[in-house]
Amino acid sequence: MGVPAFFRWLSRKYASIIVHCVEEKSKECNGVRIPVDTSKPNPNEVEFDNLYLDMNGIIHPCTHPEDKPAPKNEDEMMVAIFEYIDRLFNIVRPRRVLYMAIDGVAPRAKMNQQRSRRFRASKEGVELQEEKKKVREEIYQRGGYLPPDEIKERFDSNCITPGTEFMDNLAKCLRYYIAERLSNDPGWRNLTVVLSDASVPGEGEHKIMDFIRRQRAQPNHDPNTHHCLCGADADLIMLGLATHEPNFTIIREEFKPNKPRPCALCGQMGHEIKDCQGLAREKQGEHDQFADSVPVSEQEFIFIRLSVLREYLERELTMASLPFPFNFERSVDDWVFMCFFVGNDFLPHLPSLEIREGAIDRLVAIYKDVVHKTGGYLTENGFVHLERVEMIMQAVGVAEDNIFKKRKEDDEAFKRRMKEKKKRLKVICLSHQREVTSGMFDTDTLNYGAASNHIILVYFSKLWEDGWKQRYYKTKFDVDASDETFRRKVVKSYVEGLCWVLRYYYQGCASWKWYFPFHYAPFASDFKDIKGMFMEFETGTKPFKPLEQLMGVFPAASGNFLPTTWRALMTNPDSSIIDFYPEDFAIDLNGKKYAWQGVALLPFVDERRLRAALEEVYPDLTPEERKRNSLGSDMLFVGKSHPLCDFVRELYLTKPSEMPPELCHGIQGALNLDEEPILPDNPVVSPVPLLRDIAQNRAIGIKFKDPQYEEGFVFKAVILPGAKIPSKVLKPSDWEKSNRGPWKPQLGFNPNRQQVHLDQSAFRALSHNMNRDRPRDGLYSNAPPPGNYHGGPYRPSHGGPSHGPINAHVPHFPSKFLSSHLKELNTQVLTAQEGCAQTGTWIPIGLFLCILFFCVLS
Repeated sequence: MGVPAFFRWLSRKYASIIVHCVEEKSKECNGVRIPVDTSKPNPNEVEFDNLYLDMNGIIHPCTHPEDKPAPKNEDEMMVAIFEYIDRLFNIVRPRRVLYMAIDGVAPRAKMNQQRSRRFRASKEGVELQEEKKKVREEIYQRGGYLPPDEIKERFDSNCITPGTEFMDNLAKCLRYYIAERLSNDPGWRNLTVVLSDASVPGEGEHKIMDFIRRQRAQPNHDPNTHHCLCGADADLIMLGLATHEPNFTIIREEFKPNKPRPCALCGQMGHEIKDCQGLAREKQGEHDQFADSVPVSEQEFIFIRLSVLREYLERELTMASLPFPFNFERSVDDWVFMCFFVGNDFLPHLPSLEIREGAIDRLVAIYKDVVHKTGGYLTENGFVHLERVEMIMQAVGVAEDNIFKKRKEDDEAFKRRMKEKKKRLKVICLSHQREVTSGMFDTDTLNYGAASNHIILVYFSKLWEDGWKQRYYKTKFDVDASDETFRRKVVKSYVEGLCWVLRYYYQGCASWKWYFPFHYAPFASDFKDIKGMFMEFETGTKPFKPLEQLMGVFPAASGNFLPTTWRALMTNPDSSIIDFYPEDFAIDLNGKKYAWQGVALLPFVDERRLRAALEEVYPDLTPEERKRNSLGSDMLFVGKSHPLCDFVRELYLTKPSEMPPELCHGIQGALNLDEEPILPDNPVVSPVPLLRDIAQNRAIGIKFKDPQYEEGFVFKAVILPGAKIPSKVLKPSDWEKSNRGPWKPQLGFNPNRQQVHLDQSAFRALSHNMNRDRPRDGLYSNAPPPGNYHGGPYRPSHGGPSHGPINAHVPHFPSKFLSSHLKELNTQVLTAQEGCAQTGTWIPIGLFLCILFFCVLS
């Protein structure tokens, strides 16, 4: 989702939605690695039914990682992908379904964003090489040292796009991986595995959502299925809420800012390429044995509990005295819809709404105020009531002038702080008698941190001065301020976009060809008389074919992934579509600080012109290229012990059939024979030379198609009958007294998890540090905590000087004793922090560490 700050905002505002994952590690015995038995109960105290993998979030970090050395070749990339899936499987341990979804051809609305990303990636790659060459020459002129410049082919991440040979090979490798795990891993034994590769149209996460929607509309669906979706995009949170499944969890890597990265020039840590001095590398280890290693810490995972987020939203959105019945599920849908205004993958955010400025809280406040007048909710089952949305937008529009003035004040305050920071840095450097160069403390770098090699246009719209609306349209759209017709056209396209995006989240793709044809959004105050601006989308639209999409999203620099004559259309000056592939383009910072946040001013692709140009080169495709350019089907795999296995084997002897729900946890769909099937007892050849062939294959695969519904069918955005709402986790508004005693916070997934208790020594320490309000004139009022009596001189608690080493008062314990308690201590600290977040009670973490340490020592 196009809101980089959304997850950060959400996790801070609703802290208890986050739970750190417990990951069981494999063991080693006599040099032999013993893998984790994933058939055993989940150590996270929860059993998940279905695990869905948005595979592109796995493929990218495995093929071109940012914080560790990249794989040497494609085979190592495939192995890294397998290992990543194994880690996730170990943590989640699904018991029914594993669904792997790779991005296929996307709707045209998404292709514009893909085009922008791929052009940027290509441009930044070229600029990086130019910068390295420039800095290298400067260092050599100063007599500096640099390791030899390795001549190796740069991995072009643009190949992670449907239609390329890389994606075709990835699909073959994943088929092998699934067959191997179904044959040999006990945790996979009873799983149903679905692989939706890049030949199947649709974005990965939306193929997953389509599967969930279509299954939950079947009579055999279990309404208490526990779903777990893996992916780092913020829109997965919205999509999970949109399912209205009560048990929905997201797993993602824990975000850790400012992770160290090696210099792209010398390979050393601690500086970026622009600061490289060409200093000789320090010896790494006694015998320089770590010379080529980069310090890497294994990325940890977190769970995002959407059931807890629903609790938070219920508190925040519940409204009294409405002129219509309050429906929490409808209000959740409205909240999801309002979040679209701060940005998404298909529409630019409104100029006055920034997530970092509290835009969502502002929208919720306006919504709760205005909804009393709207006569109902903004949305229903993914369809928008535009006349009600207009009332919200007009209320935002009233505040726009003040929002822009506040933004100006904040910007000026930020510049003042940076100016003061620059002065302080100069003073520090002068005090150390160091020379301060203009390059060391560059004001623009401190203020913006934008890459200097980008060609960047900064438009100063001056939205805080009178006439800001007219200037905005003149600067951004290059139209006269009085052109009311054009402004209406922009608003109309944006209204269509809002309807398209919501439909996409709740019902599926309403139109494969619709897209927003502008780089910028209108103002909220422009949303006037919008009720009649949208009626319905064109029906019967079809997705691009894979190679057609490549022509729509690739820059000419990535043309090597295309057939020769197709590639020529990108570079030949006489090509009828040469204007689609500019060698350089401007980036408008648009009020942002970094180039990657700006707007790439690329021309939009005209679909009719593109198709007309491709008609002339289609006959040049080879049989292999024609196959890669065709649309494929989902594949379903089960192991020999699965109840569905014998049924599928029979189909290969008879004819395709509908899938019996009783054999597969209520899952339904159509089964069709695969042309190159994986069959039990038939060997499977490994496409990765590093890995062995499967001699004793126990898996079977067959084509699978989701249940189909008639045209115009509406999937209901409701909690299904029979669904059990999970137990409440958050603290109630008042302490509830019952026979069981006061309310206690739920930590993790288990409502019956045993709480941590403090012993008497811990309570004494707590009492000594916390009872600050009572008169301190008792016999022991100035006595130090119990730990201070164990040895070493007494240190006054009022901050006086210490008379000995810091650990002098701590008794000696064997290292084995301490190490065995470190993990438990860390767990207790996290547990205590989460409990505080839920109860609203805060105790300084330093004190918590002391208390818990006393518990361990006692």
